[in-house]
Amino acid sequence: MRFQQLSLTGAFLIEPEQRSDERGFFARAWCRREFEGQGIRHDWPQCNISFNKRRGTLRGLHYQEPPCGEAKLIRCTMGAIFDVIVDLRRGSPTYGSWYAVELTAENRRMIYAPEGFAHGFQTLADNAEVFYQMGAFHNPDAARGIRWDDPILAINWPACPERIISASDRSLQGFLPCSAS
Repeated sequence: MRFQQLSLTGAFLIEPEQRSDERGFFARAWCRREFEGQGIRHDWPQCNISFNKRRGTLRGLHYQEPPCGEAKLIRCTMGAIFDVIVDLRRGSPTYGSWYAVELTAENRRMIYAPEGFAHGFQTLADNAEVFYQMGAFHNPDAARGIRWDDPILAINWPACPERIISASDRSLQGFLPCSAS
């Protein structure tokens, strides 16, 4: 695997290294030794799948309050998404900064977001599926979020004919009340 340290402290873009032959290819999506070599030490007690029927579906930006913070390893297994992570760790040199990348079933890239990050995505294709490995169990009492269109963060989401956003995500607060550290 190739690890690219992102501009957000502790976050990585990860690309599997494919070994190809006449049958297709083989690649690792997770190797404890390789991740630990980058300072990423996690057991993944929970894995989640998000299936999204329509292009323009926007989910997030979600996180869990401490002490229930969740690290996430995110990849798109079908279709394509515009994936966004936001550093909410007070005291971090990249606090309040965001990073976005296109994850697709074809490019097989992954994003690693450490604890204290918010995460969201917008689907770029119909029938998009996202697979998450989670560094902690989900705790509904600690679940929080930030509005996708927060003017302080000013995330440059891709244009789309229609955005599909849940009522709960439309009712999220802005960035200032956040305290994920």
